[in-house]
Amino acid sequence: MTIIVGYAPRPEGRAALNKGIEIATRRNEHLLVVNATPGSADDEAMASVSDVEQVERLLAEQPISAEFKQFGRGTDAVKEINALVESLGASLLVIGIRKRSAVGKLLLGSVAQELLLSVNCPVLAVKAHG
Repeated sequence: MTIIVGYAPRPEGRAALNKGIEIATRRNEHLLVVNATPGSADDEAMASVSDVEQVERLLAEQPISAEFKQFGRGTDAVKEINALVESLGASLLVIGIRKRSAVGKLLLGSVAQELLLSVNCPVLAVKAHG
């Protein structure tokens, strides 16, 4: 089976990555780390070359099969991740979420909320420490 981590180069993305590594190692499952964005130049969710290299080095150090994929094809991140969950039969999706204000808590965040409501596998939402 495969565990998918929805990764963004922010504290909550790194928290999701660390939790995904921990769970995949414990279960001895393949780990797929995905950075999926519409791909515009000003998209803060798009991992930079140096961030991609850092994640790939971290994955190479793990005792499990792990890989990193980046999608910036103009497609919605939710659609990209949903397609991967379906095609791979993922056992778990790990996403990072930000701490929010009272109003923000009502909405969660569009990508996180859509994934929680649409993905056909268990979803673990991880908060960054701090």
